[in-house]
Amino acid sequence: MLTHAQIWNALDRLAERAELSASALAKRAGLDPTTFNRSKRITPDGRPRWPSTESVAKALTATGTTMDAFVKLIGDNNGGAAQAVPLIGFAQAGVGGFFEDGGFPVGKGWDEIAFPAVTDEHAYALEISGDSMLPAYRDGDVIVVSPAAPVRRGDRVVAKTRKGEVMVKQLKRRTSKSIELQSINSEHPDRTLAVSDVVWIARIVWASQ
Repeated sequence: MLTHAQIWNALDRLAERAELSASALAKRAGLDPTTFNRSKRITPDGRPRWPSTESVAKALTATGTTMDAFVKLIGDNNGGAAQAVPLIGFAQAGVGGFFEDGGFPVGKGWDEIAFPAVTDEHAYALEISGDSMLPAYRDGDVIVVSPAAPVRRGDRVVAKTRKGEVMVKQLKRRTSKSIELQSINSEHPDRTLAVSDVVWIARIVWASQ
């Protein structure tokens, strides 16, 4: 029996083989650029949303891929070297119930993606939305975050404040009283937060490009 994650992972691998992002694959197939975005894979009420037969067929045609080859992608899990990590849309990350105070994923409604083995069992993925993180991260890009990884000056991180704001920045400086975060996009201001105002901060260990 095919699972929701298997079909979407196969589409992700199809895009990777063509050296395309999910959005670029959709564009090449003549579809809306957001058709294959990870944020579209779960409905607002948490139910799995499956790709349509038509969209899959157009993606295969656009990449010159046969159905047999696509079926192989469904069954191929990168030689067993990949593991499933939870995935959530960036906009949802600030909503209560998805993380515990340490920044570990605990909420329901997560989708999953296959990712080369990581040492942190609590690693998870966030899908970028909007253009506020250009040029490093584009809308639809996926970043993998490791709550267990040590965070050092200069690392790109995800931080969540007590007000529920989730942001991607670069760690500029951290003291016992404050955390200075440098904006990745020069059009957006840097932030200095009191340590007491930050629920958690975690390092980005991988990003799709």
